[in-house]
Amino acid sequence: MAATKELVQKILDSKDGSKSKVRRGAKNAATTAKVALMKLKLHAAGDKGLPQTERTYFQVYLPKEAKECSRPMFFSSKWSVGKVVDYAACLAGLKNNNNVLTAKKLRLCHPETGQAVRMDDSLLSLLANPEAPLHNGGNVILEYLDNECTGLEDVSDYITQT
Repeated sequence: MAATKELVQKILDSKDGSKSKVRRGAKNAATTAKVALMKLKLHAAGDKGLPQTERTYFQVYLPKEAKECSRPMFFSSKWSVGKVVDYAACLAGLKNNNNVLTAKKLRLCHPETGQAVRMDDSLLSLLANPEAPLHNGGNVILEYLDNECTGLEDVSDYITQT
């Protein structure tokens, strides 16, 4: 009996702290991204009539003047950025003066570079962009910019790492 107890204790002692329960590496990062996309899909707002295969999901960071800081949304991958901006403004209840020449324009900006995306680009082309792609389930920033402005100076004001 004492020998068995001693053997069990030795096995338990060898397992304590020898292996971390947290996995690291590519598989863990891929799993984390999949879980984030699944959570986004649960709460995202958008046109329920869009087929699942066309949906592209984003965590949309709203302008600083907005009541909430971000909101999960989905759009058709076939839409132009202009239509995405109009639809996101409608979902978030934002004022959209993109048709007024002198007003500040509501623009979609890249979450890492802060660069404003061209309004006539399609979401499909942005997802496939080799230099700075957007990711399904990733982040985008929506902000009011002057006509001459090409992007945001500091994206850390919008997206905080947790």
